[in-house]
Amino acid sequence: MSTTQVATAPAAATMTNGYKDYGQGDMAVRALDGINVTMNRAEFTAIMGPSGSGKSTLLHTLAGLDRLTAGESTISNVTITGLTEAQITDIRRNHIGFIFQAFNLIPSLNAKENITLPMDIAGKKVDKAWFDEVISILGLGDRLTHLPAELSGGQQQRVAVARALVARPEIIFADEPSGNLDSKSGSELLGFMRRAVKEFHQTIVMVTHDPTAASYSDRILFLEDGKIVDEMLEPTAEKVLDRMKRMGH
Repeated sequence: MSTTQVATAPAAATMTNGYKDYGQGDMAVRALDGINVTMNRAEFTAIMGPSGSGKSTLLHTLAGLDRLTAGESTISNVTITGLTEAQITDIRRNHIGFIFQAFNLIPSLNAKENITLPMDIAGKKVDKAWFDEVISILGLGDRLTHLPAELSGGQQQRVAVARALVARPEIIFADEPSGNLDSKSGSELLGFMRRAVKEFHQTIVMVTHDPTAASYSDRILFLEDGKIVDEMLEPTAEKVLDRMKRMGH
């Protein structure tokens, strides 16, 4: 692919002049205050900031899980602002994967059924070679017939990651994906997410408060009071920690 093609490839997601208010009148709280951001394809972006800075709101409005009060957002070059709920659901189903801190697995389905569920719902055929590769990398081969209750926290989160990746979405939104994991499981998970970006050209946007988790990303956006106040490329845990110390006071 030539560099010009790369440069002009549409972004995975964008937001232009994004505002989000909760509540009415005097009680209104502005969660996002004029956000302009582009999530590039095949890039791992982390979103950081103090509690209440708007991190999760940004993730949810970019993903179409919540609506902006004003402004515009796109997913895969489609403007989702103003679409009906059914149209947004359709775009989420076809273009987006989610990884949440709570694994959101269905207790009565085994690991394999949980992983393929979004594709089954969408009526899509599972690419067996890709499924096998994801399962192999995540080390879930001998766990596919287990129910969530028979899996450890780390294994359940790996199932959730496999579910997001197997459908090959254009963009994966992850909300504190390593938040419930011990440090070994967390670093394995983040290492795999990084590989998914580098080797499989996946696009990942992750909210985290953990400098170590953020250091796996290509760039970090720092939020404060609903605004993007800084950006860091090629982060290290030390640089992130140093930057976070100057925030939220």
